[in-house]
Amino acid sequence: MSARNAASVAPGGRRAFGQLLAHYRRQAGETQESLAPQILCERSVLSRIETGDRVPSEPLVKRCDKTLKTGGALHKLWRETDWYPDQAYPDWFQRRLNLEAKAVSVSAFQEQVMPGLLQSEEYVHALFSTDPDPARREQRIRTRLARQERFLRPDGPLLIAVVDESALRNVVGSPQVMAAQCRFLLDVGKLPNIRIQVAPASDSKLMRPRTSMTILKLPDGEEWVYYESLDRGHFSDDPAVVARHAQSYDVLRADCLSASDSAAFIEDALEEYGRDRESQYKRRMLGEEQPQPPRRHQLRGNRPRYPRLHPRPGQ
Repeated sequence: MSARNAASVAPGGRRAFGQLLAHYRRQAGETQESLAPQILCERSVLSRIETGDRVPSEPLVKRCDKTLKTGGALHKLWRETDWYPDQAYPDWFQRRLNLEAKAVSVSAFQEQVMPGLLQSEEYVHALFSTDPDPARREQRIRTRLARQERFLRPDGPLLIAVVDESALRNVVGSPQVMAAQCRFLLDVGKLPNIRIQVAPASDSKLMRPRTSMTILKLPDGEEWVYYESLDRGHFSDDPAVVARHAQSYDVLRADCLSASDSAAFIEDALEEYGRDRESQYKRRMLGEEQPQPPRRHQLRGNRPRYPRLHPRPGQ
């Protein structure tokens, strides 16, 4: 609500209620400053109700009716208004930027690709490399990296990310890019305000959300849940919707790998991408040289060579 920039972007029902309240206030000869103490609320709260940026409580609406002598018109409209529609915005990305810029905490679940706030510079460049418009591509890269700045400071907002294993396994750009991404996760995961956890694909009991989602908490205590469909973003600040998603997220966090085990998991992925890079180099060399017949596994001296074991998280 406070993240909205103008009343015109508030849902229609909220705008209609706010406009009617402002009409009755002016008709009664009241200003926001003079009316606010009479209805027992802050002037800033009254202002946001009138712009459609805040949902008024029922007792507050009844006090408005009584003070402004509306004959119960405001309460009647309050009961008929759909205060929490599932809002889908074509300008979803800008709206999310506005929320992130003010959020005091962000809790995210991400699958298939890395969370935007935790993408390395190499990953971002590779992600947008297919955009045929150079100017637009550079703008998207700058915007993506600028989003991260306030979160990557030690005193930045709390950022908790549950990363599905699919985001680690889906190669964006090249194994080198993914190796850099893994190193980036390990580095930022050491910041006091950032926690990264992995939801491994092998754990079939994990209750994953049906889509990537983010819960954002604003300084005034308001919370928004955000998720994306095919071509747009969806937002809801309905307390029941937010509470339902928050509960699912908390259960997922409790059941997936801890932050320390997740770091070990990411280190294993980093090592695998390093081997992939070495394998690519060897394949290129084989294209220049005559392939050699396979050799039997040889012993070094009289001591057998054992494969080095990599402990997995939890072992």
